Amino acid sequence: MPPESFRYAQFCPLARATEILGQRWTLLVIRELLCGPQRFADLKRRLTGVSPSVLTERLEALERCGVVERREVGPPTPARLYALTEHGQALRPILLQLTRWGLRWLLPAVDGDHMEPDWIRLGVEAFASSDETPERRYQLTAVSDGSSAHVYLAGGARGTRVVPESTEVDLRIEADPQTLIGLISGFLPAEQAEQQGAKFSGDRSALEDLPRLFRFVPEGGD
Repeated sequence: MPPESFRYAQFCPLARATEILGQRWTLLVIRELLCGPQRFADLKRRLTGVSPSVLTERLEALERCGVVERREVGPPTPARLYALTEHGQALRPILLQLTRWGLRWLLPAVDGDHMEPDWIRLGVEAFASSDETPERRYQLTAVSDGSSAHVYLAGGARGTRVVPESTEVDLRIEADPQTLIGLISGFLPAEQAEQQGAKFSGDRSALEDLPRLFRFVPEGGD
């Protein structure tokens, strides 16, 4: 249970959830761990602006509630990792829904905003269309500040799906995260993306189908 000072003293599941998730940085800690287990130093670097003491408090609170657990990794590189438990993993669809809701306020971009390459995977999951989409396969590689992350996706009768790593793709795209977002949303022409450093390998005609694999209209929109 959360500390007594965080409690609302209401017999309501929403109140219980708010006690666990309602503090600043908590949802973003969970977002990071949805990308995979992380060391404390990794979380501190990725969550720009959080202090070590606040991050420690949030992780300890999530551990007490059974949302996060510590894992010890042995040689050759011993480390303590933080990872989501089954309760924590159950938050994935909720965070994806919040991501869709938050799209309303994403733009315009603010100078200095930080973005990790592997956040692109959660974005792809959040905005993937559940309707039938073109039967195309893509490898998207987001690159930022010397690090990169790959996402493989496929369209088809079941909608757009994130799939395991595959060598059989129609098109490979490598770009910074914001350029990738522009391409998959259909708002950024390929020529402009190339001027911004995007690299394409494969069937360029697949670019026309890429935005059709997603639905970027906010929930409740037309």
